[in-house]
Amino acid sequence: MRKLLFLSVLLIIGAGIFTSVFGQADVGIQAKFAGGEVVSVSDSKIVLKTKDGEIEVVLSESTAYKRVPPENPTLKAAVDSNFSEIGTGDKLLVTGTVGEDKKSVPAKTIYLITKSDIAQRQAKESQEWKTRGIAGKVVSVDPLNKEITISTRSIVGETKTVISPKEEVHYKRYAQDSIKFSEATESTLGAINPGDMIRALGDRGESNTFKAELIVTGAFQTTAGTILSVDPEKNEVTVNDIQTKKPVTVVISQTSIVKEFPAEMAQRLAMMQMMRASGAQPPQGGGQRQGGDRPPQENAGSGQQSGQGRPGMGGGMRGGSIDDMLERFPNITVADLKVGEMIAVSSSKTANPERITAIKLLSGVEPFLKVPQMTAGRGGRGGQSGGQDSGFNIPGLDDGFGVP
Repeated sequence: MRKLLFLSVLLIIGAGIFTSVFGQADVGIQAKFAGGEVVSVSDSKIVLKTKDGEIEVVLSESTAYKRVPPENPTLKAAVDSNFSEIGTGDKLLVTGTVGEDKKSVPAKTIYLITKSDIAQRQAKESQEWKTRGIAGKVVSVDPLNKEITISTRSIVGETKTVISPKEEVHYKRYAQDSIKFSEATESTLGAINPGDMIRALGDRGESNTFKAELIVTGAFQTTAGTILSVDPEKNEVTVNDIQTKKPVTVVISQTSIVKEFPAEMAQRLAMMQMMRASGAQPPQGGGQRQGGDRPPQENAGSGQQSGQGRPGMGGGMRGGSIDDMLERFPNITVADLKVGEMIAVSSSKTANPERITAIKLLSGVEPFLKVPQMTAGRGGRGGQSGGQDSGFNIPGLDDGFGVP
């Protein structure tokens, strides 16, 4: 009876592990199982990297191998596999009695989800979010009618949409102080507040309505300022926050997106913002279309990997969403940032405002930061055009979420 109960619990846990972000979740090391990424493989053992440290998976002739299919990432759907299918970078969930020192586990069953399957699933999900997703800022929540009104900004303007949950809607919310989607928790409509950022997957209706089957929310902030110091070894920069006038340390992680806004494009878009804020009609065009929003995912591919330095800053907008535009920006590294230049950072709202971890970091944003002052000087609406928690609006930063 106890064995059946344990297996049932394990199946539930495992289903959550693989379904949540398709193998990205790290369950760490527990008494009866361990899960993580394959670091190395030999004939007698597999080394896993987990959030709790490395652990050796000891293999035997009785070890069973199961492969979790990408089209149905649950343990119940696992099919028979074999040792030869396991490679570096794959994700494993291993059942067995973990040693007291948590350094080894004799493998009873190994559930495998391959690196290629993860990539395949992520590509499919990314495309689905691009065609069936919407993102914006929560304007209001109507619990009685179960409606969420959001504001979606594009290059050419702002649109309000009413999101209604489908009958079997699934809610997720980013954990406080976390930028990892794998750490997002189950949530409810009641947890959503005006000012939150939201992404929803579903079907668009008429008259700016949207029926959602998945709703992901989070409390994010945008911080901007002049760089006071750069520490490439620690992957940190310190800025003087233009709002609080206090220093803020920005941590750039492996999942942070670090880009430079092309100078010509920044000037052009900032000018359009200034015209709108002053009541003038900006010129139409630019090739941007609304929509095409993407889900928050970690392992997004940081600018730390690019090594591209600061290549040419040309480039017009060739169509696509703001996220598509952001992807085409030059990748940069912490070492490329210079004391005295201005940057803007999106991050999760944190209990410690003096230290934040970047979801996205953009340099080359000075034109946008000047818009509120310039419009105020001209007697315009000033900060009313601004971004989240600020008097500025920087395309690509104001949704908070990362991109794949």
